[in-house]
Amino acid sequence: MQATIQANVQKWLAGNFEQSVKDEITQLQQGNPDELADSFYRNLEFGTGGLRGIMGIGTNRMNKYTVGMATQGYANYLNKSFGGGNVKCVVGHDSRNNSRLFAEIVANVMGANGIKVYLFEALRPTPELSFAIRHLGCQGGVVCTASHNPKEYNGYKAYWNDGGQLVPPHDKNVITEVDKIAGVDDVKWSGGESNITLIGKEMDEAYMQMIQSLSVYPEVCKAQHDLKIVYTSIHGTGITLVPQVLQRFGFTNVTIVDEQKEPNGNFPTVVYPNPEEAEAMNIGLNKAKALDADILLGTDPDSDRVGIAIKDHKGNWVLMNGNQTAVLAFNYMIEARKAKGINQPNDMVVKTIVTTEMIDAIAKASDIKCYNVLTGFKWIAELIKEKEATENYIVGGEESYGLMIGSQLRDKDAISAVALLCEMAAYEKNKGRSLYQKMIDLYVQYGFYKESLISITKKGMNGQAEIAEMMQGYRDNTPTSINGSAVVQLLDYQLQKGKNIQTGEEWTINLPKSNVLQFILADGSKISARPSGTEPKIKFYFSVNTKLDKAENFDAVHQELNDRIDGIIKDMKLK
Repeated sequence: MQATIQANVQKWLAGNFEQSVKDEITQLQQGNPDELADSFYRNLEFGTGGLRGIMGIGTNRMNKYTVGMATQGYANYLNKSFGGGNVKCVVGHDSRNNSRLFAEIVANVMGANGIKVYLFEALRPTPELSFAIRHLGCQGGVVCTASHNPKEYNGYKAYWNDGGQLVPPHDKNVITEVDKIAGVDDVKWSGGESNITLIGKEMDEAYMQMIQSLSVYPEVCKAQHDLKIVYTSIHGTGITLVPQVLQRFGFTNVTIVDEQKEPNGNFPTVVYPNPEEAEAMNIGLNKAKALDADILLGTDPDSDRVGIAIKDHKGNWVLMNGNQTAVLAFNYMIEARKAKGINQPNDMVVKTIVTTEMIDAIAKASDIKCYNVLTGFKWIAELIKEKEATENYIVGGEESYGLMIGSQLRDKDAISAVALLCEMAAYEKNKGRSLYQKMIDLYVQYGFYKESLISITKKGMNGQAEIAEMMQGYRDNTPTSINGSAVVQLLDYQLQKGKNIQTGEEWTINLPKSNVLQFILADGSKISARPSGTEPKIKFYFSVNTKLDKAENFDAVHQELNDRIDGIIKDMKLK
């Protein structure tokens, strides 16, 4: 390890790098050897989704050099795949520190490689980039963002010609090309500026028109135009389009959370700019309470995730989790389309393997196919591409606060989700009830499904090894029971095998390999263990369910399911 660090450091000190970078390396050598080691102990990995890492100098950091080298590899692959001179690419970025700088580097390197680049004139939501790739007939795209990570991070997501993120074989092939770039001297940094075109308002208009076309009940939005909406962009890109989209849907009573309105890569009011975190929604929640609003919505910095809060059956404000929001959205798109008579016999919906199975139950009751794919919207996009000649995609989603409504883009889209969630709230209000009451009714109809998530971080150089060890432990010593309920099935997506623990029967899982384990218990509970592909984290997903005979029993059954999840966590020694 030490030899690798020294070799990488010397390469930068002797190489074609700015003097200020070399000076910083010297300072780290003298004053902070641990930081130097972490910055240079490996090359920042171009994973299957692109790059993500802490910003700073070094081979293991997000900086102009690592971004430039990654882009050179991706540009080489695009030119190989589509023929040089015929390639078009969209480049966008979010509100993070250095995002504009990185986006301009990507555009310059792509342009210098003879690729026609459409560069957004300023920050824009990530889903608009996915839309633009399809709208402009491009072969690829890059957005500079680290999504919901803390302020120290930035990243780089690479897209293909369908508007989805890279999937096999392109993901691995791009990684191969990136790995061939030996250093900064292999990068074409400039010379193709004439290949870069700025885009902005016209694309915004096309994108917003597409979102408007997704509305199922525009007349209800007009009738409930004064629905009290509170929205926070959490210092991100959502502020560029969400207020305009809500206005187009006919909503006239929208309050923006001023404290979080300005795009700011330091995210001054939050630790994690993530609507999954209660803390990030706190200022908005206080405003919603003060205004006695109908719904609060928050989007992350690149506007692909949305979180909502609504009043529960007792009038208390509650933050809905991603599974609950997905259930409401999937059910609305299925139910409303049916009621309007615009449903098709070949309609389909898509979710991920760690998202609530309540959606499967809802789809089955409406005789609609529900497909389950690996975690990540690139797999939803891939399935749409595979099925679009024969099946009609309606909605897709995952538990991590992502929704994709309609097939005119191929990534999770919080801009359209905000609009449709407000339409759903308006639809229920028009009937004299709340979204939460609708949720309880769905529990009575389809079963009460309750989900929870624990994320365990293992930092530093040993973090990934510790996580790998934990997963291997589960494979080698699969528990026979958890929380007093027998483990009846083990699903190993890495080995692509399912096994009935009691009978020994095995079967093949027809999905790409992924390091995910799922334990299915006799009482219907499901536990999923999944290491993150971009961070030194392992996530445990818990799903339990039971019958809810009537709405009046909601609180008692809710507590029963909470207790069951707590029991599982305690038994697995995860807290």
